[in-house]
Amino acid sequence: MRTFLAAIPCLAVLFLTAIASDAASLPRKAAELQIQMNGAKPIELSEYRGKPVVLAFILTTCTHCQYTTGLLVKLQTEFVSKGLQVIECAVNDGAAADVPSFIKRFQTNFPVGYSTDQVGVLSFLQHPQTAIPHMPMLAFIDRHGVIRDQYQGIDAMLSDEATQEENLRAEILKLIAIR
Repeated sequence: MRTFLAAIPCLAVLFLTAIASDAASLPRKAAELQIQMNGAKPIELSEYRGKPVVLAFILTTCTHCQYTTGLLVKLQTEFVSKGLQVIECAVNDGAAADVPSFIKRFQTNFPVGYSTDQVGVLSFLQHPQTAIPHMPMLAFIDRHGVIRDQYQGIDAMLSDEATQEENLRAEILKLIAIR
C-alpha cells in the first residue's frame, strides 16, 4: 500500500507531461499550407506574410463555424485598414462543392477555399491525430508568419457565442499590435 501511495505523485507528473506533449507549441513558425480555391489557383499561406492573418478551418455544414464566419466577415471589415487578412479553409467531405454556395450565403469578404488533406491540416495545427478536432479551429498568425495563438471550438474563447466576438476582437488587436 505504501508503495502505491508513493507512486501517485509520479503518476500525476506522467499524466500532466502526457497532456502537455499533446498541446501545440506556441508561438511557432507557421508551416507552409496550400488552400485549394474553386476556379482559381491555390493560395499559399506564405503569400500573406507581412499581414496579420486569422486562419479559420471550418466545416461548411457546422452551425458554430457558420456563426464564426459571420463574425469574421464583420471583423475583416473592421480591421482591413490595419492590414488584417482572414482566410477560411473548409475541411469537410464535399467542401469543394459546398464552398461556392457558402461564400454566397455568408457574403465573405475574404478568401474561402478548401483542403482534402485533413491529416495535413491537423499536422499544421499540431493537433494530436488521436484527438477529436472541434470546429472551428482558428490560428492567429502575425506579420512574420508566427502562429501566436490557436483555438478550437470547445475552447472558452470560441465556445460562448455571447463573448466570442469580443474574444476574437481582442486576439486580433494583439495580433495587429505585433510589429
